[in-house]
Amino acid sequence: MQVEVERLVPHPVEAVFARYTDHAGWSGWAGVGPVRLVREGAPQRDGVGAVRAFAQVPPLREEVVAFDPPRSMEYRVVAGGFPLADHLGAVRFESAPGGTRVVWRVTARWRLPGTEWLASRALALFFGRLLASLERDLDRSPARG
Repeated sequence: MQVEVERLVPHPVEAVFARYTDHAGWSGWAGVGPVRLVREGAPQRDGVGAVRAFAQVPPLREEVVAFDPPRSMEYRVVAGGFPLADHLGAVRFESAPGGTRVVWRVTARWRLPGTEWLASRALALFFGRLLASLERDLDRSPARG
């Protein structure tokens, strides 16, 4: 299964990338409850090797597997996430007229046969809402964007 969501965020690419990849900062804007950094990455705190945990969806944990500021970040689910398996997310950030084009692509295997279409639609809506929340947060925080 593959899901892709795209959004133009009217802020500079550096600001959008920095806010999106501030994993613990998700608690303040993403609407997914508390998110904490359970392991720091290296050499960047939120970079490769960083693991974020979602309190509202235990035991969901995601590990950053690629980090290229301010162009891209990739992660994989390392715990939780049922009924998804082999979840790999890639988020790209590109300067575009009017701001930053964000493309969030997820590939995964869905473990409940016959309902992949529903899962794809639900994930697309969820990721779209997250990107809209990111934009609203940047709109409220002029120092960030």
